[in-house]
Amino acid sequence: MANKQDYIAQTQVAVQHLHNCGAAHVETVFVHEKFRGKTVWKGDVEVFDLTGHPKAKRCYAWLDASGPHNEFMRFVAVLEIPPVDSAQKAVQVQIVKDVKGVK
Repeated sequence: MANKQDYIAQTQVAVQHLHNCGAAHVETVFVHEKFRGKTVWKGDVEVFDLTGHPKAKRCYAWLDASGPHNEFMRFVAVLEIPPVDSAQKAVQVQIVKDVKGVK
C-alpha cells in the first residue's frame, strides 16, 4: 500500500463490494488480541459507518496476511451484528471463524 489514505480507500471499496452497501470511514482502532499470553493478532482495524445495509449500521475491516511467509492477503470485513459491538470483538469473532474454517 502506498500510504494510509490509499489503504483506507481500498478497504472502504472492499467493504462496499463485500456487503453491497455504502461505507464511510469513521476511525482507525488498534487491536492487540492475545490468547494464553501470546499475541494471536495485532494491527489496525478500520471502522466504517454503513448506509443501505439491511442488518448492520457499522463494519470493522482490515487487511489480513496469512501463509508461512504472510504471502496471502485478504480483506476481512466483519459486520456489527451481535455479538460484534467493537473492533476488538470483530477480531475475536474472525479469529474463531478462521480456526473453525468458517467462511
